[in-house]
Amino acid sequence: MGALPKRKTSKARRDKRRSHMALKPPQFDYCPQCHSPKLPHHACPNCGTYAGREVIEVSGPSAKSE
Repeated sequence: MGALPKRKTSKARRDKRRSHMALKPPQFDYCPQCHSPKLPHHACPNCGTYAGREVIEVSGPSAKSE
């Protein structure tokens, strides 16, 4: 027979192990061009810039003309 636990794992011990599994809300940075919130290391969905240059063609009323 395989290895089996000798005793039941208590709720306190089980929950201490799971203390790092909680979901965290996503962290936001602010775009240096348009100052709208964006995910870090992603192109800005509002103005389409990343690292100071335009990488996405953004059209529509939310596009900022510079």
